[in-house]
Amino acid sequence: MIDHHAALIYTMVLVSAADRNMTDAELISIGDIVGYLPVFRDFDRDRLTKVASDCAELLNGEDGLDTVFDRIKAALPEKLRETAYAMACDVAAADGAVTQEELRLLEIIRDRLAIGRLAAVAIERGARARHATL
Repeated sequence: MIDHHAALIYTMVLVSAADRNMTDAELISIGDIVGYLPVFRDFDRDRLTKVASDCAELLNGEDGLDTVFDRIKAALPEKLRETAYAMACDVAAADGAVTQEELRLLEIIRDRLAIGRLAAVAIERGARARHATL
């Protein structure tokens, strides 16, 4: 069993690892999100690397993706599911290019966490606006 902090981090790691290329920008984004969002105020940041490694280890196991999603869903209260999706979108957008693999994983996250289509579009548009460059 994992806590809600780990579930949020697992969600971000999933998106970063979706294309098998965890970029520096994505990893920095995860660290930044953990550092500034209120939901992580009581999280020990020294645990971040361990939690991310635990997620990667689970992903490499048999039925890894399903196992990770089961743990995320069990640990996340409903009111944090849109938050998890928003974090995932920010990580996907962090390096300036969202790959097809990341898009597919975002779709799976929406489905597994029962994020409504309207809410998902708003969250995605917000991520796009936050990460826009000239």
